[in-house]
Amino acid sequence: MSIERQLSDARMSAIVVHSGTVYLSGEVANDLSGDICQQTRETLANIEGLLDGAGTDKTRVLSATIYLKDIDADFAGMNSVRDGWLPLGVAPARAAVQAKMCDPGFLVEISVIAALG
Repeated sequence: MSIERQLSDARMSAIVVHSGTVYLSGEVANDLSGDICQQTRETLANIEGLLDGAGTDKTRVLSATIYLKDIDADFAGMNSVRDGWLPLGVAPARAAVQAKMCDPGFLVEISVIAALG
């Protein structure tokens, strides 16, 4: 079976497609000046764009891993945005953890796995 890699550099691919499954690298906001709600909105918009480019959409997300800089401060705000992003009935398996981010401005990073549309 073939493996398709998109938006790749020497270190990583933003999208990998294999056997009907789409894997996205961890996505973050581009504008790091905003709060957790703004960064979550932007991160989810980036994910939607990548899923669209891979030929699928957010209703086909199978799993999401959410990394938060400060889970105590930001869990509720992230959830308030994320809960409105997905239609009812399509919630994926998910995990949310606190993580030390590679850039101190990142408040949230989200990685998803989705089925092809």
